[in-house]
Amino acid sequence: MNIRKLDRDEKPPITLLLLADPSESLVEEYVQRGECFVAEHDQKIIGVYVLLPTRPETVELVNLAVSETMQNQGIGKQLILHAIQVAKSRGYKTIEVGTGNSSIGQLALYQKCGFRIIGVDHNFFTRHYNEEIIENGIQCRDMIRLSQDLFTKK
Repeated sequence: MNIRKLDRDEKPPITLLLLADPSESLVEEYVQRGECFVAEHDQKIIGVYVLLPTRPETVELVNLAVSETMQNQGIGKQLILHAIQVAKSRGYKTIEVGTGNSSIGQLALYQKCGFRIIGVDHNFFTRHYNEEIIENGIQCRDMIRLSQDLFTKK
């Protein structure tokens, strides 16, 4: 597997990005403002993530998705670790991520990769998305915010 930055003239893998965020307009907006990276295997894009600068010295992992046929093979973890390394190489001191209260697997994965829960944005998904999101039999209402200091001991 090879992970690389998407070239400016390449179209982002929107179908894949929509696996992690069902709002096409939001996805298109933050892809334009951030940096998009893709994971390829056998010349096919199988994963994607987007890093978006949010505040001085802080970057957010705003989208992370792996092709449904390639999930549960460690690709998501490799993408997260790659994002952390890219953030460090760009001089960021903090990397943040937000995920739904119903995203149980993602919450576990982010914590295994060194992120810590720093807060909850109550009713984020009911405020910002018109369609109800159900995942793992749970309505996705709240955004769980996680963060990792990049240059301190964990």
